[in-house]
Amino acid sequence: MNNVTIDTALAINLIATQFPEWQQLPIKPVATSGWDHRTFHLGEHMLIRLPSKAAYAPQVIKEHRWLPYLTTYLPVSIPSPIAMGKPTQAYPWHWSIYRWLPGETLLSTPSTDKASFALDIAHFLKSLHVINTSEGPAPNSDNFHRGGSLEIYNTQMLEALNILISSIDTAKAFTTWQKALTSSWQHPPVWIHGDLAAGNILIQNGRLSSIIDWGQVAVGDPACDLALAWTFFDCKTRLLFRNTLNLDSDTWMRGRAWSLWKACIIAAGICGATEKETNACRSVIKEILDDSNA
Repeated sequence: MNNVTIDTALAINLIATQFPEWQQLPIKPVATSGWDHRTFHLGEHMLIRLPSKAAYAPQVIKEHRWLPYLTTYLPVSIPSPIAMGKPTQAYPWHWSIYRWLPGETLLSTPSTDKASFALDIAHFLKSLHVINTSEGPAPNSDNFHRGGSLEIYNTQMLEALNILISSIDTAKAFTTWQKALTSSWQHPPVWIHGDLAAGNILIQNGRLSSIIDWGQVAVGDPACDLALAWTFFDCKTRLLFRNTLNLDSDTWMRGRAWSLWKACIIAAGICGATEKETNACRSVIKEILDDSNA
């Protein structure tokens, strides 16, 4: 049951029937909602978060289990679960109510000081990587294998390169991808966010304030969390980010490949992206392949 109409009326009904103590609060869509989940304001200080498809539904329980644990160790705010809603006839999955976190997404604040942000995000990741991983969730289909092996996306990557053969340097992309497949994380697993994209990073007063959307959290290889190196940073601040984070060169090679895979499948139209997103990803592909420090 993936064809669920997720709108304000549904959110109002869910609150009224399951959390009547909040039914008098105004409910309206968040201006920029995510793809995996639909998000609504609940009054001024809370939000409702509803998975948009069955594939994303298991993330709700995982977030409620692990976010209260992770938040005590991190230098920035992350979502704080307040309540978990139950499936109904109208909406078949668990859903969440969270505390609202203020700030603008990195995606909407491109003028952010990249050098300061490179230090902030590197220190956040270093803090994440030293948290005890006992009983942490392993990479699997629930988080689209973030933190796991790149090999699972090899067929999809080759399909994308075949589609893009006339628009990017597919020979260089193929070599970059194949080289990364020979590498793996050689250390104990660490916590990963799994989707550390500009839309999931909040900025206040020009500095990193919060990391949101932890549905793909797992313990494993941190390479998948390095995409900002090529999607946001320039050559100088990418090097600052890399040197501050201080991961080995093989991990950066895999991080480059994770970023290349995501950009290629979007540019190739495999994900049903808009023309704007497709064009943006072609620019990212060029940035990845031209990286002089790779």
